[in-house]
Amino acid sequence: MFALYNILVSIAEKMIKITPLFSKKMKFFVEGRKQTVSILISKIKPTDKTIWVHAASLGEFEQGIPVIESLKKENPNHKIVLTFFSPSGYEIRKNNSIADVTVYLPIDTKPNVASFLKVVHPEMVFFIKYEFWPNYLNALKNSKIPTYLISGIFRPNQVFFKSYGAFYRNALTAFNHFFVQNQESKKLLNSIHFNNVTVTGDTRFDRVLQILKRDNRLDFVNDFKQNNTLVVIGSSWPVDEDYLANYINIYKGEAKFIFAPHNIKPEQIATLQNKIKTKTVLYSKIEGEKLNDYSVLIVDTIGLLTKIYSYADIAYIGGGFEKGIHNILEPATFGIPIIIGPKYKKFDEAVALTQIKGCLVTNNEVELHKTLDILITDEEFRKKTGKISGDFVKSNKDATLKIMQHIQ
Repeated sequence: MFALYNILVSIAEKMIKITPLFSKKMKFFVEGRKQTVSILISKIKPTDKTIWVHAASLGEFEQGIPVIESLKKENPNHKIVLTFFSPSGYEIRKNNSIADVTVYLPIDTKPNVASFLKVVHPEMVFFIKYEFWPNYLNALKNSKIPTYLISGIFRPNQVFFKSYGAFYRNALTAFNHFFVQNQESKKLLNSIHFNNVTVTGDTRFDRVLQILKRDNRLDFVNDFKQNNTLVVIGSSWPVDEDYLANYINIYKGEAKFIFAPHNIKPEQIATLQNKIKTKTVLYSKIEGEKLNDYSVLIVDTIGLLTKIYSYADIAYIGGGFEKGIHNILEPATFGIPIIIGPKYKKFDEAVALTQIKGCLVTNNEVELHKTLDILITDEEFRKKTGKISGDFVKSNKDATLKIMQHIQ
């Protein structure tokens, strides 16, 4: 099976080289990897002590930040080498300040693995949540390098738990310890005879709680909101925007609405703006405007949404009527009620928060409008629901501390 895997990976690596002709994202994927080894050689000396952390993409990186910060604090003489698999992670966070070196992870071929590990020579390795590359794991195991999975999550439909999954089950033997998010993951690993498992929870809770300690002030949001109830619509998709624009167009109260769309391409922003019949302003056009005169603000840039949540009285998180919801933990940490669409069950934190009524599920446009009406008009219910959200995040903290106590 290993021989077949290596043949397939080698073929895939060759085929990937032509994909930049068809996709800008794949151009980043291919061209970025050409620089990996040269970047590593320029920044890592043979005498350096290193710790390697791998994140598949942006979400896993955010999840890993509390652990990386703790690793740096406990190992001040080590360099942190951060790798990404996806361009959507690397291209956004390649200039981060938390790692000493940030590169694309080379494709999982034996030659790539050998050259990568020779230059990096890590003393410890951490994979965040998932991505199990057999050649990397096999090499780490053979080199007896301590390797850990943090915030891992396993599901019954994964190949490890199938009758034909022996090859991938064997890859898991590289891990010295699995730090998983929930009891189900632990039980699944136990069922295939992995007992080096600890339920520590999700480090994302530690990450979002850090938000409360920073300066979240945004003067333009304060000028826009004034003393009105503010609904923040985060990471919205077209269906979300249709439903919410319809609500806004018939709404007669004094609440304010901020959209921070998932897609900020000019044509998408223009489409959204055209759907809304009330007075609307774009973030890119606010200079010189009296913002309190507007009912709707559309944020046509990235990087502001988390701080905007600190002003929200109600948050609607997009994606639930399309591919699946976006991050609910950032608004939850500010103790505000959250509304989502029906596609949320792949996200453990959303399932848990809906069960305790801090997050409210709407299955169609009518339910969404009704839920907004209730939350906007019933301040007592709104505050009670928001407190559930905030308490939920606080009750799930300290996954990072548990991990660090175990590995020390």
